[in-house]
Amino acid sequence: MLLEEQIDEIIELISSKQEGGYWDFKREWYSDGKKADLLHDIICMANNLENRDAYIIIGIDEENDYCVQDVVKAENRKNTQKLVDFLRDKKFASGIKPKVIVEPLEFPDGTVDVIIIKNSFYTPYFLVEKYLDVYANNIYVRVSDTNTPKNRSADISNIEYLWKKRFRLLSSPLEQVFYYLLKKDEWIDVPEESFIVQQYYKYHPEFIIEHSGCDDRDGYEYYLFSQMDCRPHWYNIYVRYYQTTIFYTIGIALDGGRYFTNVPCTDFLFDGLKYRNHVSFRYFVEGSREMILHDFFYDNRSEEARFSRERFEECILIFFSEEEKNEFKTYAISKWEDRDNYLEGIRLPIMDLPDSYSKDGFKEEYENALILKKMLDEYRTY
Repeated sequence: MLLEEQIDEIIELISSKQEGGYWDFKREWYSDGKKADLLHDIICMANNLENRDAYIIIGIDEENDYCVQDVVKAENRKNTQKLVDFLRDKKFASGIKPKVIVEPLEFPDGTVDVIIIKNSFYTPYFLVEKYLDVYANNIYVRVSDTNTPKNRSADISNIEYLWKKRFRLLSSPLEQVFYYLLKKDEWIDVPEESFIVQQYYKYHPEFIIEHSGCDDRDGYEYYLFSQMDCRPHWYNIYVRYYQTTIFYTIGIALDGGRYFTNVPCTDFLFDGLKYRNHVSFRYFVEGSREMILHDFFYDNRSEEARFSRERFEECILIFFSEEEKNEFKTYAISKWEDRDNYLEGIRLPIMDLPDSYSKDGFKEEYENALILKKMLDEYRTY
């Protein structure tokens, strides 16, 4: 589903009545005789020099004042699955293919289809086996409103740009360090200084990650009770570039220190005061900085850490994307009046709290987390 800001952007691009560095117009869907053109256009857009998602907007007649040419009954119309199937047997370098999505967009005069070619760091995309007149090993790019011809390769400066993009050489230090954190085996431990745990990236030692005890925090969170030892042990986590802190978050040692991770993110189902505490939930999103750290800290050699992590994730939501999170929130809100119907089979852990704490709030948060986990499973099969 197109996001509202994407819809606004595409409408603005059509209104501009010109093509550009990351968008192209087609009057109609590619016929069977133009399969090579379809592949070539996708590769060029995947290798766009704007470093962003690209669009092929189908159903816009450039020769007729860029008016809408309805595609609903188009003979060769493709949805996302058909387009993915089309790319599947094409021999891309390293087997990595552009990610494409087809989304319809309705106008008063008809429907257009938008092929979204997702931005990625896997550039340059190119074939290692010729397909029709799309050559192997030619690197095609999109420059301004023009694609590299099929019988040529792009200028060397543009090819260099795409390789630099792949190796994060065009990225900020913050983007670079989270790419390096995906390579956990390439981080080196620094001998401990008092209570500071520190590691550096061996190929770029200016990147450092460290955590140390947090003296100004001692409270509880509901997910602590997923552990055998629920006592809180809080930490400060710093990601540094030279001496500059470029990312900061809170860490938590779970189950008496058997498992260490960063705290999950927090969101709310409702705005305003419709429900007490707005129904908060804790979550990670796959591929996010928080999830990258969550995976980085996990010691998969430790059976105790594995057990603690599993118990922790039983009461934390993990989304495939931000889009899924936002769509799920809408789904959960629509189901929340039936909340009690999801209580069957839910068992809460023993909450061993100091007398100064009230258990009711923690019980409600934990219960909500387990209900939302059920709803998420239901949503994904909906």
